[in-house]
Amino acid sequence: MLFLFTALLCFSVSNVLGQLEESQFGDDIDSELAELDLGIAPRRVTRQVKNIIAKETKPHIQELSIKTTIISRYAFTAVYCAMLNRHSAATEGVFQFQVPANAYISNFTMIIGGRVYQSEVRPKTKRVKPAHGKLKDKEAGDASSEPEVEVFKMAVNIPGRNRAVFLLSYEELLQRRLGRYEHVTSLRPLQLVSRLSLDVTIVDHSPITDLKVLPLRNGRISTATGSNSAKTSAKPALPITTTIKKENNVCKITFGPNIVQQAKITTNGLLGDFVIRYDVQREMGIGDIQVLNGHFVHYFAPKDLPAVPKNVVFVIDTSASMLGIKIRQTKDALFTILKDLRPGDHFNFISFSNKIKVWQPSRLVPVTPNNIRDAKKFIYQLSTTGGTNIDGAIQTGSNLLREYLSGPDARPNSVSLIIFLTDGRPTVGESQPVVILGNTRSAVQEKFCIFTIGMGNDVDYRLLERMALENCGMMRRIAEDADASAMLKGFYDEIGTPLLSDIRINYTEDSVNYVTQHLFTNYFNGSEIVIAGKLTNQSAESLHVQVTASNNDKSIVLETDVPLKRRQLETEKHVKAASVATVAGSKTPGLMGAHGLGVALGSMTEDFVERLWGFLSVKEGLRSRLKSQTSKEREDHTKQATNLSMTYNFLTPLTNIIVEKPEVLADGTMAPAPTISPLPTDEKVPDANTLPADTEDEKPEGSNGKQGSQTSSLSNQIGQTKSGPAKKPITISKTSADGDPHFVVEFPLSKLTVCFNINGEPGHILGLVSDHKHSGVTVNGKLIGAPAPPGSHKQQRTYFSSITIVVDKPTRGYIEVTPKKVILDGRDRMVLPCHTTVAVESGGLSVSIVGNFNVTVTIGGNISFVILLHHYKNPAPYQRDHLGFYIGRSKGLSHHCHGLLGQFLYEEVGLAELPSPVLKVKDRTVPVVHKQRKIYSGTQSVECWFARNNANKLIDGVYEDYLMSHMFDTGDWPHGNNKAV
Repeated sequence: MLFLFTALLCFSVSNVLGQLEESQFGDDIDSELAELDLGIAPRRVTRQVKNIIAKETKPHIQELSIKTTIISRYAFTAVYCAMLNRHSAATEGVFQFQVPANAYISNFTMIIGGRVYQSEVRPKTKRVKPAHGKLKDKEAGDASSEPEVEVFKMAVNIPGRNRAVFLLSYEELLQRRLGRYEHVTSLRPLQLVSRLSLDVTIVDHSPITDLKVLPLRNGRISTATGSNSAKTSAKPALPITTTIKKENNVCKITFGPNIVQQAKITTNGLLGDFVIRYDVQREMGIGDIQVLNGHFVHYFAPKDLPAVPKNVVFVIDTSASMLGIKIRQTKDALFTILKDLRPGDHFNFISFSNKIKVWQPSRLVPVTPNNIRDAKKFIYQLSTTGGTNIDGAIQTGSNLLREYLSGPDARPNSVSLIIFLTDGRPTVGESQPVVILGNTRSAVQEKFCIFTIGMGNDVDYRLLERMALENCGMMRRIAEDADASAMLKGFYDEIGTPLLSDIRINYTEDSVNYVTQHLFTNYFNGSEIVIAGKLTNQSAESLHVQVTASNNDKSIVLETDVPLKRRQLETEKHVKAASVATVAGSKTPGLMGAHGLGVALGSMTEDFVERLWGFLSVKEGLRSRLKSQTSKEREDHTKQATNLSMTYNFLTPLTNIIVEKPEVLADGTMAPAPTISPLPTDEKVPDANTLPADTEDEKPEGSNGKQGSQTSSLSNQIGQTKSGPAKKPITISKTSADGDPHFVVEFPLSKLTVCFNINGEPGHILGLVSDHKHSGVTVNGKLIGAPAPPGSHKQQRTYFSSITIVVDKPTRGYIEVTPKKVILDGRDRMVLPCHTTVAVESGGLSVSIVGNFNVTVTIGGNISFVILLHHYKNPAPYQRDHLGFYIGRSKGLSHHCHGLLGQFLYEEVGLAELPSPVLKVKDRTVPVVHKQRKIYSGTQSVECWFARNNANKLIDGVYEDYLMSHMFDTGDWPHGNNKAV
């Protein structure tokens, strides 16, 4: 994921990454507009639009492309923004984008002046202080107190007459409310954009129903909680240029107003929210279960069930701060809610300020015309005065409801809840949040749930969140300028119709682990329960699923056996459909970034079930952390959630995103690139290691340059600058060939590491990875010779002077790497110097170069190789500039893979302690000795079992069998794949 966006750039290096010629960026507005595909004659471009662009002093956004793929309710969004500085002096460019509060950013990359600035997610320290000395962030864990959207913001200096490209990705699980999913994309670039495009692809296992695209939404938030206000309009007008193509399980929505059409909507670039609502077809039963690559996700949303009677106490803040519009809107919502109470429900009202008033003391009353009339009178007479006694109000409401439930009138399977609303912090009575929470737990006694609502900016949202979480409820925030009446009514609609209680979902014992929350107090009409987990046995035929719950006076038991292999094939089928639909149609003329976004999103969906599991697990860890009663519990949940955030590269309340910024000189040009500009790879494994710039035995040329790292989080604050050599972690497999060359092979299943040397001759070409017939990938390395060091037992040394990677699927492509250059021959032929930092993509091959440090080659998103560049400033006679080859990700290589390294990727070995240790490889016995071997340029020592004599008996056949006739030889292993000889 860390390299996701470096693979997005499908146009040529000169167009994207090189310094742009001055002649391209004159200030002639007519010529600039003439380049745009406006769909109208240039003479019809309004003078108003030209004047607006001409008056801009900030960099102009040439292109803003946003693509979203929603696969089974899990949404991947990628944003591409190209910004042009037309002036000769350096100018600050500000990229900002509104991200849904429930989403997690998974990557951010900048490309400025031909250099790639890749972000890195790191754990937060307890206190982060920026230069001005104030705390940068609220305490981690307060994410729930934030509004419906957050603004990601990054400001950088763009060199004169140059371009900056910003790439952002984020992920979210759409929540079902009131029987529909809602996906919102913010379109607020703050200026008119030359090329603007939005593409949303929805692919689901079930047919898509009730699809609607709403008019652009701006101003006050009235539908954030699912208000029914939009239903009053039978056919709302689609945003201009919107197209919808729908085929059963696949839907594609596009929106792309040209610059004139944007100006007709607004001239300030605040177009608003592009809102899509839909649902999917459901059947009675166990729900929808999908299986992919060892993970599963279970969607449970039963329908056509009778409503369960509820016992509800409304606890309403009437302190002085509620005066005016807040209390009026609250009253309006309560009047409407009274009409929706059902026969069989019981209810009561409590108002609180300094004093606490109970409408019907000591009881809950049934829903009757007289009781509804009297309740309206009580609500109408509510007046605002005094302070805020939160603890007293909660205690009164809890005691009232608890006593009712222990009395003779309570129905056994009814659902009980308190709806608590406030716009302030505790100012009367108990004011310590910890004490209030403890008192609440004692009063509730796990007999009912508390749902909390905070209005405005002066609310202790952390207290309300914990109060709800600890008592099986939910919290909602109503912003200061929101339509509180509609949002209150919408929230009640969500929880006003309980269908099930005490839901327990179980799976075959010992068949799953790391399952997310599977016990639920209530299920409300129009919502959805989502559970994800890992399969312990992927070869199992089926998974037994059991759902137990209560409805009215009945117990419900649903059971089924899910055929895992069939579900895996079905899920793979609609993953493929998502990939095809995302890429299709994205080669829009003039939209340079759109196709690259489509290709990247298509590959991201391949592991959507695992990423959904990671997303839910992080959310659950943060909730558990917030509910922690002891510091030890809090620390454990923090560690778990932080590790998961790092694993999936999520920017969460427990992590920061670090990104280096370019240094721009006084004359408007960029400072020279440092010798080393490390960049992390996209592969993560538990034993992460740092790659500095020295070789195993000697110290090659390094960098003494200083680099600044700055922190950016969703609070839009820039953190303190760090100085010193930037050495970012590259986490790749130990399986490698480096140095003389020394081979290291890691056997994860056997928990062993084996090493060996190949003493070849200069000019020999070794087959390292051979999988041409299956994945279409071949890797060969050519040896170069050097005299042995003085006193060495060897006659000569050999190193890899060049490495070639041949790819045959989906199209033919070649990559040749030497210490000086990289030749990429895919859709286009490119020659890239190794001293620059650059990332390109051509014909399905992604190449990222970190200047004088490493080259990462990514194939299809699930195969990656890292090639270390070893340079010597003043080499000794026995030193040669050379390459090291490391396997980053091998998931896409087949089990038939061979070669000196490839044959071991899916192999198991055993170790026997006889009189001397031996390895058991297939039917062969290999004598070994214990050694230490340095890898990752000498920064890590690994313990390994060393096989002598050119790996005799360890490898299939003999060393000479792996000699290739030329660098692009894709010949098969002569004895058949992985066969013992």
